Amino acid sequence: MRYVIIGNSASGIAAIEAIRESDKKGKITVISDEPHFNYSRPLISYLLGKKVPFEMMPYREKDFYKDNKVKLILNKKATKLDLKQKVVVLTGKQRIHFDKLLIATGGTPIIPEIKGSNLGGVFTFTKLADVEKIERYIKANKVKGAVIIGGGLIGLKATEALIELGIKVTIVELADRILSATFDKKASSIIEAALEKIGCKLITNNTVVEMKGKNKKACPVRNRRFSNGVKEVILKNKESIPTDLVIVAIGVRPNIELVKNTLIKTDRGILVDNFLQTNIKDIYAAGDCCEAKDSLLNKNWPIAIWPVAVRQGKIAGYNMAGMKKEYQGSFAMNSVELCGIPTISMGESCPEGGGYQVLEYLEQEKSIYKKIVLKDNKIVGTIFVGDIERAGIYTGLIKDKIDVSSFKEHLLREDFGLISLPKEYRKHLVAGEIAVI
Repeated sequence: MRYVIIGNSASGIAAIEAIRESDKKGKITVISDEPHFNYSRPLISYLLGKKVPFEMMPYREKDFYKDNKVKLILNKKATKLDLKQKVVVLTGKQRIHFDKLLIATGGTPIIPEIKGSNLGGVFTFTKLADVEKIERYIKANKVKGAVIIGGGLIGLKATEALIELGIKVTIVELADRILSATFDKKASSIIEAALEKIGCKLITNNTVVEMKGKNKKACPVRNRRFSNGVKEVILKNKESIPTDLVIVAIGVRPNIELVKNTLIKTDRGILVDNFLQTNIKDIYAAGDCCEAKDSLLNKNWPIAIWPVAVRQGKIAGYNMAGMKKEYQGSFAMNSVELCGIPTISMGESCPEGGGYQVLEYLEQEKSIYKKIVLKDNKIVGTIFVGDIERAGIYTGLIKDKIDVSSFKEHLLREDFGLISLPKEYRKHLVAGEIAVI
């Protein structure tokens, strides 16, 4: 059996491990357009901010590929799929034949059309290569100020890293608050106050419409490090902000470029069934590039988070190797520390429309906020800021779609815990029949 995996991150690694559980002899080839063996992508902001050394970045040890008898092809991009011949074509026209294929190409940063965005010192922030480029640019250009376009998780983690380096940061966010996709105004306000406390300037309800350099003529992208560097951004309201560096962090979309103009079905991402197989037999997709079952929305939806990518990669790997495993679905969840404040949001944290009940608890002076969203007496979303204890219990209640009407009044109490749950549900938890994750 010839297994080919396009992508060398969370889903790809998980698929290798799953395949090898069942098939010790099949040939596995992994194709990556990056030069690095593998690394933990959530750690890139800590690497930039000097909180984590490069040695801690690998997600699996270097011998992982040798131990699992994997042929690793680095720095090569898959450019074309020949579905009839079952061939992946790489840069340089190299052809790789497969019997089973996993597409795990991840996400690609959304880059808006902004005049001057080809200036030196303008970067995205999703890969290890981005960190390396930013580090070189900071060193070569003595960067003192930076503008982050976008106030989502990627933008905020980049902000923290740059502030750790002593760089003054301004965040420009189109929405009325940061983290608008997952946090409501009360939650966002706590993080906004913490950011301002460490010297970050926040500009909301605005956006960058132009970037200007020290020279009038913009430089080619390939000469970013040495030619005309960004020195100023112009906002929609005509305000000018001096800067030495810009990071574009307005979001990530599924990377489906490879399957365009093929028979593989896509919507936002690559569409898959409950076994992570596409509409084409023997071709699977997992991770940020795909749309798999969202257990809360009851439809396929892209969920671009590391644990989901791992879970999907594992299920895809099992099925590629002939072990029939059904994907039960996942739901959106982000757990991250921001400015020293632990946060977690899950599911429909900011629902629109009727039929929802919202429970809230706020201690602004202690930077603590808790929100639980209910529908039909079942938890469908949460936000926790400052206190994320027992988050695993709430996750389990969402996942298992437990009716909480009998203990609803206890959900936000300080003493809420396993003992607050119905006896029968507790028995299942203790027996390990239901996993609290």
